[in-house]
Amino acid sequence: MRGEPIFFVISRFKIHQSNLIVFLFMNRLVFKILAVSGALLVPFVAKAQDTLRLTLDQALEIALSESNTIKIADMTVEKSGYARKGSYAALYPNVSINGSYQRTLQKQVMVMDMGGQAMEIKVGRDNNISTSATASMPLVNAQLWESLKLSGMDVELAVEQARSSKIAMVKQVKQAYYAVLLAQKSLDVVSDVYDNAQKNFEKTEQRFNVGKASEVERLRAQVTMMNAEPNVSSAANAVLLATWQLKAVMGIDLATNVKVVGELNEYTAELLTPFVSEDDLSNNSSLLQLDIQDRMLESTIRMQKKQYIPTLAASINYNYSAMGDEELRWFPSSTAALSLSIPIFDGFAKHYNIKQTKVNKNMLELQRIDAERNLRIAIRNYNDQMALCVKNYQAANATVAIAQKSYDISEKMYEVGKATLVELNDAQTALEQAQLTQAQAIYNFMVTKASLDELIGKEE
Repeated sequence: MRGEPIFFVISRFKIHQSNLIVFLFMNRLVFKILAVSGALLVPFVAKAQDTLRLTLDQALEIALSESNTIKIADMTVEKSGYARKGSYAALYPNVSINGSYQRTLQKQVMVMDMGGQAMEIKVGRDNNISTSATASMPLVNAQLWESLKLSGMDVELAVEQARSSKIAMVKQVKQAYYAVLLAQKSLDVVSDVYDNAQKNFEKTEQRFNVGKASEVERLRAQVTMMNAEPNVSSAANAVLLATWQLKAVMGIDLATNVKVVGELNEYTAELLTPFVSEDDLSNNSSLLQLDIQDRMLESTIRMQKKQYIPTLAASINYNYSAMGDEELRWFPSSTAALSLSIPIFDGFAKHYNIKQTKVNKNMLELQRIDAERNLRIAIRNYNDQMALCVKNYQAANATVAIAQKSYDISEKMYEVGKATLVELNDAQTALEQAQLTQAQAIYNFMVTKASLDELIGKEE
């Protein structure tokens, strides 16, 4: 059986001398195979030494630099900045140079009455060349100036959305990190259960060999040990899956060797700190984005109203042209102009656009009221959950101490034959459940706190 000393195996199966020689020869062969395999595995062991050991701070730092979500958010801010700079181009002179060449294939004929006799005259030249330079810029355009303020708000909204992405990323990394710690704690607990079951089976086997335990008791101990083994495998897979999830959230290659360091018990002090309810929504990213959108709609209304204001623009044009059949003659010309546009009637289009924007603004204000109300309900829910987690931890902490003492007593009594294996298994199950409940309480508290930090807009 697993973990059973060799001399028990030899005594149970009563290996004869010839069988013992074969047994020792096979062990020598196994040792040689293991030695060769060890030499082949040296490069892989060396590679395993490059495992990345992750603390929570390191995981957050990597995620904020490697995650595609954060990169996209930063690019969005950069794109909005370029759009804002591009909007200022309307304030500068718009300068352009144009050129054209025209070849006359058949000249136009004009008929004129000369002294009562019709005369045909061909008009135009074979070659026509023209170049011009034009510069224009707005002098008075209130709508344009307001649109520049709106572009600035676009950048402000993009920055706040990027901050929201970072806050959400911090929450996701924290929760994934805590999930790994919980999975590791579960693995430690079920591994201890398996080790105890294996140790109890060995003790029961010894007692059975000397006639102090029944066959039923030995089989029960064996079944308990075998039932505990699959739990270890399941817990190990849970650790692996939780680690993959953490790597995916961080934005690193899933093939990267990662070892998450730390324990859930390290956060006990934070859990037992005197609880203060968090209800400040001044930094909540969703509400801040709604506020920016409200100011953008207000600016849009002002911009639409300024469409009623006349606009004034200035332009300068310089033209240089030439015409001729064989010899070209060049003639310069230039103009300067002021252009005044006064809106009078457009079928009430501006009026209804303003009405529509005002309705959108009113809708947004109602949405903000509902959003704030729901956020405050969520804050209350998170605070209640965290308070409940503290109570569960305190209860589980006391239960662990009692369950550990009960198991230790049951183990001693079982060794001297004053307790049954069923009583020992019950004590072990109670201890396992208490330890897992304690770890679950810490995990639930930290996960809920991460969600609350996101809701109130904490960036740490």
